[in-house]
Amino acid sequence: MNKKKLVLIGNGMAGINTIEHILKLGNERYDITIFGSEPHPNYNRILLSSVLAGNAEMDDIILNNWNWYEENNIRLYAGHTVNRIDTENKLVYTDTGVCEPYDELIIATGSVPFILPLPGADREGVIAFRDIKDCETMMEAAKRYKKAVVIGGGLLGLEAAKGLLNLNMEVAVVHISDYLMERQLDSTGSEMLRAELERQGMKFLLSRQTEEILGDDRVTGLRFKDGTSVEADLVVMAVGIRPSVQLARASDIEVNRGIVVNDYMETNRPHVYAVGECAEHQGIVYGLVAPLYEQGAVLAKRLCGVETAPYKGSVISTKLKVSGVDVFSAGEFMDGPDTRSIRIHDEWNGVYKKVLVRNNRIIGGVLFGDTNESSRLFQWIRNRAEMTPKIHVSLLGLAAEGNGSGGADTVADLDNEEIICGCNGVSKGDIVSAIQEKGLTTVDEVKGCTGASRSCGGCKPLVTQLLGHALGDEFDSAGIQKEGICPCTPLTHDEVVAAIREKQLTHMREVMHVLEWNTEEGCSKCRPALNYYLGMVWPEAYADDRNSRFVNEKVHANIQKDGTYSVVPRMYGGVTSPEELRRIADVAEKYQVRMIKVTGGQRLDLLGVSKENLPQIWEELGMPSGYAYAKAVRTVKTCVGETFCRFGTQDSIQMGIDMEKKYERLNTPAKVKMAVSACPRNCAESGIKDLGIVGVDGGWEIFVGGNGGVNLRKGDLLCKVKTREEVLDITGAYLQYYRETGQYGERTSEWVERMGLEHIKRVVVDDKEGRKLLLQRIDIALAQLVDPWEEIVRDAGIRETMFEEIKASSL
Repeated sequence: MNKKKLVLIGNGMAGINTIEHILKLGNERYDITIFGSEPHPNYNRILLSSVLAGNAEMDDIILNNWNWYEENNIRLYAGHTVNRIDTENKLVYTDTGVCEPYDELIIATGSVPFILPLPGADREGVIAFRDIKDCETMMEAAKRYKKAVVIGGGLLGLEAAKGLLNLNMEVAVVHISDYLMERQLDSTGSEMLRAELERQGMKFLLSRQTEEILGDDRVTGLRFKDGTSVEADLVVMAVGIRPSVQLARASDIEVNRGIVVNDYMETNRPHVYAVGECAEHQGIVYGLVAPLYEQGAVLAKRLCGVETAPYKGSVISTKLKVSGVDVFSAGEFMDGPDTRSIRIHDEWNGVYKKVLVRNNRIIGGVLFGDTNESSRLFQWIRNRAEMTPKIHVSLLGLAAEGNGSGGADTVADLDNEEIICGCNGVSKGDIVSAIQEKGLTTVDEVKGCTGASRSCGGCKPLVTQLLGHALGDEFDSAGIQKEGICPCTPLTHDEVVAAIREKQLTHMREVMHVLEWNTEEGCSKCRPALNYYLGMVWPEAYADDRNSRFVNEKVHANIQKDGTYSVVPRMYGGVTSPEELRRIADVAEKYQVRMIKVTGGQRLDLLGVSKENLPQIWEELGMPSGYAYAKAVRTVKTCVGETFCRFGTQDSIQMGIDMEKKYERLNTPAKVKMAVSACPRNCAESGIKDLGIVGVDGGWEIFVGGNGGVNLRKGDLLCKVKTREEVLDITGAYLQYYRETGQYGERTSEWVERMGLEHIKRVVVDDKEGRKLLLQRIDIALAQLVDPWEEIVRDAGIRETMFEEIKASSL
């Protein structure tokens, strides 16, 4: 069967959700190619505010990582922007020179932030808040500057402001209206929101219209039309978005405000479709994720020849994702001459509830401070439910004792067609069928199987209630909060490792079979974890599964935002030689490396390397990999030490080299950075490393659990020792204990807090016999390690194998 060529323009949530539906409906039907302007895999844009606020890392918001594209045979052009569509000949062209034919084309280009056309809007420090790059810019600015101003007091503006506040910036929100979130809240709810955010440290400049952005090269402040001004080192514009339609307009595809589509998401051009924020359906452009997923489900069925009801528009709801503030709004919320309302305004508890009724039908509402009823309220609004005494009692919070908020009754009363997860369009029937047919028992399993609670997580309480309703007496309410290793299994990291040991499981498929994984092949989250755990438990018997490693580890380089790679050869203790430098310079010239950068770990980073040149570059460098991409021991940073420094008390360089040579390439639950400083002046930043050594008179101090990243953590003093041998022993025992008890992906800063410093000290320092056993086990693990790039240089056969691996590995 010849597959049709399906091309998706846009690697965002709406487009990829459509592809996910297509994969489920007709996996063999299409050869799929995706173009994405951003140099990232598909991520959850909704959770950017969580990253900015420090509640999540960038990796946490990835919805489909690089491996997902590879596993589903999808060709991804990340960092490529499509700039022309030839609808007559069915071709798309990119700014990078790629030309791709299509049989069916989906446009999901999303939206672009609206930048106010103010004088000074082009100054440095004036940005929008729309993507990962904006998020990173704001986080970097917070390290250097103190005063931030957010223009826009809507949903996105408040989320950006809260994130900047969490980054210890002074934050003022400028809003043209006289109250916040006027499109989602009435004046009462808005005033309560403002009061709560002011308590958290946010300042507000309401009823202000910006006239000019001040400064020379970089912004220094804003001037308003009333003549007042405010200082600013960073200005974030969050005043709205516009559909990204330039590509469609240039390609003679009908455009109004958005790309005009019918009820099956078809444009005026044959075989060309549009979904998401760029699409306009019946005169409406939706900017929230739930409608976009509803559109995608209809389009996927259309493309797969599956009968489907047409898309008829969406009822939208919004939630404010700001820590410490719960706000929900849906449907109509402003009183009118033909409406009545049910209200609760509890200032003491900070709770406000308002439900709007017209002709005794629920048409909208606002919840502040207590949003437990949000999922049910949304269903009532969607269905124009009739107001009944039962609903009235539930809204007032007077449900019968033992039922809490009445959740069990609620899910029992819902029709199977009712949407539980608005973000992903998952119905009650979808969830109940999955629970019953696949034996699901946890929210994580439901999320993995159906997608419910995958995005914002607001429907998690209702999913939990559904589990209780579907499982009855078998429902484990105590264990429901247990976080499984991934949606493929309810087992935790600790339970999986314990089972591998107790049941003598030595292969990945064996683990999945014996422990009853609910997916045959596992997923991109559990496979790398199992690969690590099996190698850690059985270092001599287990053969590393390279196919279960992330793409960076497969090609031994870090992928960059433009799709090129970064190569970091190892320099022990930050020390190099003229010969090594000449080789690096020769390679950089030969392969036209775009930049050579000294890293924070005292190494040279060759940036801008194309994928096909990686094997030759490593071979010609003749240096071991610095493992700058791996969950492993990466580098040992050193100061110059007593040999050269007049303050140095110890030979830090040699100690760093010894540590790095002994533990290089050691696989660990997460990346490990180490440092050695020759004196308490700490020039190598030992105090914020996973393991840091500080030279003092007569010995060394060993610090653990430091982190210099977003969640800055000062290392804890583990112990003080006298000799080089003791440093290496304590380091080895500490690393092995972390390897054996750390959860995959857990940094030592998190691990130390979870395990407790005193406990770690007893195991690693005080228990000398136990330490010997830890050192024996780490020596066994170290004995198995061989740098694959050293093998390339030595063995032409292996070299060819690695060449093929790199060529075959897909983004």
